[in-house]
Amino acid sequence: MAHDTFGRVYFSPPSEHDQGSSHQALVMKKASLTVAIAKLVVVIDDDPLILEATEGLLRSWGCCVVPAQSCEEALVRLAKTQAGRRPDVIVSDYQLSRELNGVDAIERVRSAFSNPIPALLISADATCSARGEVGSGGYHLLYKPVNAERLHAALVDASVLQH
Repeated sequence: MAHDTFGRVYFSPPSEHDQGSSHQALVMKKASLTVAIAKLVVVIDDDPLILEATEGLLRSWGCCVVPAQSCEEALVRLAKTQAGRRPDVIVSDYQLSRELNGVDAIERVRSAFSNPIPALLISADATCSARGEVGSGGYHLLYKPVNAERLHAALVDASVLQH
């Protein structure tokens, strides 16, 4: 783990062959932003480091977080830990490792609650097909890297957080 001059924290996970990994996951440091007491946020990302970092940031803002590496895991965790409580927002990576992409995952969670739920879709590819799906699905699209301030602003835009 290392810190840079901007206060961001990086993890360098060990590679499978004990060689240095070129993959570094940015852990978004807690920012002095408005808290979201008891807001229920579902976070779907197949990268465990990004999932953990996002969960930690949202919890530092007072959110209740249901982290999951897939849509199916999110639905199971919601049923077990939240007694079927409707999420206030869904945050999903676009590129998931399973058969579904982030748009599919968001739609499945939404349909399980038969209710529109605000959603943030995060993508590393500015040219990805998600752009076309965003308008029709009512998603807020964010491009990586996403820092704490941009995530907070997107949650405010989605009417999940107050200024």
